[in-house]
Amino acid sequence: MPQPALDLLSASCEVEVNEEDRVLTKAELISKVKGRDAVLCLLTDTIDAEVLDAAQGVKIFANYAVGYNNIDVEAATKRKIWVSNTPGVLTDTTADLAWALIFAVARRVVEADRFTREGKFKGWAPMLFLGQDVTGKTLGIIGGGRIGEAVGKRAQGFAMKVLYNDIVRNVEFEKATGATYVDKETLLKEADIISLHVPLLPETRHLIGAHELSLMKPTAILINTARGPVVDEDALVKALKAKQIYGAGLDVFEEEPKVHPGLLELDNVVLLPHIASASMETRTKMGLMAAENILAVMKGQVPPYHVNMIEE
Repeated sequence: MPQPALDLLSASCEVEVNEEDRVLTKAELISKVKGRDAVLCLLTDTIDAEVLDAAQGVKIFANYAVGYNNIDVEAATKRKIWVSNTPGVLTDTTADLAWALIFAVARRVVEADRFTREGKFKGWAPMLFLGQDVTGKTLGIIGGGRIGEAVGKRAQGFAMKVLYNDIVRNVEFEKATGATYVDKETLLKEADIISLHVPLLPETRHLIGAHELSLMKPTAILINTARGPVVDEDALVKALKAKQIYGAGLDVFEEEPKVHPGLLELDNVVLLPHIASASMETRTKMGLMAAENILAVMKGQVPPYHVNMIEE
């Protein structure tokens, strides 16, 4: 946890930190939440009914993330425990990384870097690592929220046509990005690059599967900086191996931190260890927001970034 966040908490609270660079086991988590007033948890911590039952006295689970699919919010609410997150702060950072993946896949950056490091570069050649242009292409955004909008705004700098799809049309999104609202099937068929920006919900699990991949262009690129299970990785591996699509860039995985072994064998996919929000500035802001949520509850106030509501 960034030190400024710990300092803010330590000024008012007795703080115990997991000093090991690993996720606590379920048994450890259950043991550690007992007798606490607040828990600052990570998206790698599964906060289910069993953990919540052990958390006698805990008033808030402050998630160090925007997403909170790792927490059973309904169960927490029933037990009158606040749940909070860190929204907004990582919008630009995540959008930046989505674009880093777009260019890395389109221009085969990782392959070319490895080739050069291995001493294989013998001089310029007309066909060496031919990739794809990004400027002037069609970008498809699935998920018209803050991060999707930030990705769309950046597309204007590359003279791109932007298509988007969400459960409802978002006029403000269109004004900000110049995007056109289309159904998902049209987006999949027409976009050269498809970037996913949806939360993980039952209806978004395997949002991109074999059928959706079959609709995409053979030159299309798929980018996922949302949540791993949004993409059916078995289907994606088959599509990439068969060159059914050009490539993919993934920051998240279906069974994180496990990576599908089929993906590890492929050159036409760029794999990152869930670092979309990993800038020094953003991770520090996230920590401060989580701390602010905790301190508000300790003062008997509503946490500023709550995702549920506790009735007194």
